[in-house]
Amino acid sequence: MPSDGDLLAFLEELGAGAITHMHGPLAEHLRGTAQLLRAWGNREALCRAGLYHAVYGTDGFDQSLIDLNLRSRISAVIGEEAETLAYLYCACDRKKFYPRIGTQQQLTFCDRFTNGEYAISESQLRDLCELTLANELELAEADADFRAQYGASLAQLFERMRPWVSSTGFETCNRLLG
Repeated sequence: MPSDGDLLAFLEELGAGAITHMHGPLAEHLRGTAQLLRAWGNREALCRAGLYHAVYGTDGFDQSLIDLNLRSRISAVIGEEAETLAYLYCACDRKKFYPRIGTQQQLTFCDRFTNGEYAISESQLRDLCELTLANELELAEADADFRAQYGASLAQLFERMRPWVSSTGFETCNRLLG
């Protein structure tokens, strides 16, 4: 597996350093998300997925770094498990799927790329929730205005995710969002 430096360099080759995200280059946000996941003690595949969580664009950030037809290229760089998790994060139809978390439908994923629904495992739900927590908290940590605007709704979402996220991640949530 490539080193973190190599993984970041590949993101730069794909243009992540030149794309503006909320508070600077997309590459910085991606790195910050992966750092949170690592600090919370997550396994390497999830941390790599965190680093590549916007590679195909997301429901909240529509710019992609690479075409979906090239998923095998990303898989070759970060590993199959990490790529699958990154795909799930990018593909998540948030308006449809997030309300399902905490209900009996939480293992039925809504894919915005295919407009389909399919079953995911409990471990995939756990990883998706942990990655979502890290993504949003990385943004919240950097910007008081973001916290003021989205903090209450994120806190509600994260409360529903609580059984699925790490205690360390949830403690970070409480510290940042109250």
